[in-house]
Amino acid sequence: MRPGVLWLIAGLSLSIAGCAATQPETNQPPPLSEASFNSRILELESQLTQQCDTRIDLQQRQLDHQQALTADIREVGSLLRYLRQDVQQLEARGEEPVIIREECEVDESLTTKTLLGRSEWVGLPSLGTYLKARVDSGANTSSLSAAEITRFERDGENWVRFKLALNDDDVAVESQRDEWVEAPIVRRVRIIQASGEESRPVISLLLTLGPIRENVEFTLNDRSHLDYPVLLGRRFLMDIAVIDVADTYLHERPEFPGGEPADQATEDEAVDEDDSEE
Repeated sequence: MRPGVLWLIAGLSLSIAGCAATQPETNQPPPLSEASFNSRILELESQLTQQCDTRIDLQQRQLDHQQALTADIREVGSLLRYLRQDVQQLEARGEEPVIIREECEVDESLTTKTLLGRSEWVGLPSLGTYLKARVDSGANTSSLSAAEITRFERDGENWVRFKLALNDDDVAVESQRDEWVEAPIVRRVRIIQASGEESRPVISLLLTLGPIRENVEFTLNDRSHLDYPVLLGRRFLMDIAVIDVADTYLHERPEFPGGEPADQATEDEAVDEDDSEE
């Protein structure tokens, strides 16, 4: 053969061998292993199961809600039928309907207590006078306006001597304004104020207010700069009285020898002003 033909045959042989040795390029992913394939299948099954469970739960809730609404509709329908029957019976009888009003329960404890206004007349039989009192549940102990307070001892016990501390506007039995009063000291209380601490004696006096007749403990201090010479605290009110803050002088003024009649107290009450002393 000619040498050129031989070289051609050799070149073709090398080209064919090169094509057979070169692998064609591809974009396909490599094949999955059996373990990866099984894991992927389980993951898809789990997602599908969750979606099915969610759909079933939603359908069950809708069904329960529908059943509850159906039960309510049936109950309302039954009540309407009974109502129609009652109306028909009333119409057949031709009578006026009877309206039954439900009465509110009344606290029986209130019926046993005396109603007081925010200010009242009080009587002090041992002092022989009446005075105006402010009723204040915010104060613990009652208070009486006193001046020239002097402590002394009698038969081994502590006593106190004082006069009523009244100003010209305070209404009282005139003959008792400057009289000395003596009483045993029941106890002492410590009063804490912005100006400091002080100790005040406490005495017990008989007090009358409307139907109330009680021994009341009073602290003694000068109240002449205030509007009321007497303050009634919650120790006095407890278990025997309640307050109507919208009203005043619900009970008549007591009468004492030398004092004005109770029917003349109206004029004094009319000029009374609201108290903002304490």
